[in-house]
Amino acid sequence: MASHELKQSGADLRLTGIQKRFPGFTAIENLDLEIPAGSFFALLGPSGCGKTTTLRVIAGLEDPTAGQVLIGGNDVTALKPHKRPVNTVFQSYALFPHMSILENVAFGLRRRKIGDPVAKAHEALKLVELDHVADRKPAQLSGGQQQRVALARAIVNRPALLLLDEPLGALDLKLRRQMQQELKQIQQEVGLTFLHVTHDQEEAMTMADTVAVMNKGRIEQMGAPEELYELPKTVFVANFLGQSNLLTVDVVGGNDQAIHTTLAGGGGSRISIARTRTERDSGTITVGVRPEKLRMHQSAPAEDPGINVIGPGRITDVSFIGVSTQYTVEVPGIGNVEVFAQNLEAGPVGHLGDEVWLSWLVEHTFGLADDHLETGALTTEYSTQVIAAQAAE
Repeated sequence: MASHELKQSGADLRLTGIQKRFPGFTAIENLDLEIPAGSFFALLGPSGCGKTTTLRVIAGLEDPTAGQVLIGGNDVTALKPHKRPVNTVFQSYALFPHMSILENVAFGLRRRKIGDPVAKAHEALKLVELDHVADRKPAQLSGGQQQRVALARAIVNRPALLLLDEPLGALDLKLRRQMQQELKQIQQEVGLTFLHVTHDQEEAMTMADTVAVMNKGRIEQMGAPEELYELPKTVFVANFLGQSNLLTVDVVGGNDQAIHTTLAGGGGSRISIARTRTERDSGTITVGVRPEKLRMHQSAPAEDPGINVIGPGRITDVSFIGVSTQYTVEVPGIGNVEVFAQNLEAGPVGHLGDEVWLSWLVEHTFGLADDHLETGALTTEYSTQVIAAQAAE
């Protein structure tokens, strides 16, 4: 796919003590971040969490109030955007409508008087599999094709770091999923360091080697996608990356391997959790389990130290969505519990009004650092301030 000529080394990125204050609020608070060279890194979070401001600080489009930006070990904090070894691909493709696709890709090379711009532009277009449309104008291309041209235009400049700002946001679902795979493949081919800013959890988890979940100007948790999903550390991460059933429990004992809890407020159910999978191990804590880890039973399951059981409850909602059926089960003392059951057989395994028990493996339980009610959700006031500041930029 990629020519050897375009294969290159990305540079590592290091942010130390980055702060960005706007009048009346702080968009980024003491951010430390290190991204290894050649990695695909995603900065994930809701609107107003500070992720786009972070990208703008790295690109040089915004000056930090405090802190340093280092790319490849070099301090670029004071450098103008065009002096940094960085290129940005935006959601709006920003292609020149009067130029051909080839001219669009070669534009930056010509401007910087780089030798052989046409040949290099052809190589970049081959990389994104669009060299056959080199003579067309942007208006003659689909949205997905225009996005790939914007990517080729950025890659041809051989930046040490490529910033992607919600690059697939304007595409429809099917095309977006196709482009996720293509972007990942291109990143592996060219060897650049990619920093992808997005609010789309599936996009981040599909494409990135490492994901940092950002909330209120800080990174809540960072790690491999599967680590963040299987073992979230806060209520915010547990709810932002997919869905979680969260239970408030009281720790009543345990051993070297696990702690044992009972549902706060009674109910009698014992919930066990591995010590290696909880942030707290005493007092009242919040534990969780993902909906797809739960199994439904028509009668109470036999006691097993490796299995947690709650119930009985009653099915109050059944939603068939093709590959799975989603159930809402109302359990006394707990409330609504969501269950995702894969459709291995024809028709749902439970029906509206059925009495059921729910079970899951102890090893699928996780314990959080904060409390169920302290969701860490973005406040309306904070969100409004951030959005107003971004609009003013």
